[in-house]
Amino acid sequence: MYPDLPDHLRPGLRLVFVGFNPGERSARIGHYYAGRGNQFWNFLYESGLTPIRLTPEEDRCLLEYGFGLTDLVKRWSRSVGDLDRSDFYEGVPALKAKLLRASPEAIAFNGKTAYEKFQGRRAELGAQRARFGNSRIYVLPSTSGRNGSLSRSQKLRYFRNLQRWLG
Repeated sequence: MYPDLPDHLRPGLRLVFVGFNPGERSARIGHYYAGRGNQFWNFLYESGLTPIRLTPEEDRCLLEYGFGLTDLVKRWSRSVGDLDRSDFYEGVPALKAKLLRASPEAIAFNGKTAYEKFQGRRAELGAQRARFGNSRIYVLPSTSGRNGSLSRSQKLRYFRNLQRWLG
């Protein structure tokens, strides 16, 4: 129905953000984190990761700051529950190959579940001991408006910690 969102990746990036999969609005307009309740772009700015507040339509501009974007599963869905095992069976190895090619300094998973599917085991939020290739790993709480497990200020705190952790 909608085309997959393009990866915004290249070698030499400081950080690649990995989302779970695009929601319907992101898929419809062709840009990352476009859901009405998604705080991703606000958190990037408020944490100091970007000097200006970008919009979903400016997602490609993240490359100028040394940041990339991709998803674990490229197929859009209304919710995670609409995905099936085959989506992960195809998505995980494809993502691993992309990340190994790009070899960023660090990878930030936007959502604990995305990282758990990627690694195949449970995880906690924050900096991880594990690495992927040469990349350090950080797990953020999902910025989706549907993620009510943490308050806005708690989620923002993880983005601020990510900014400090990047150095």
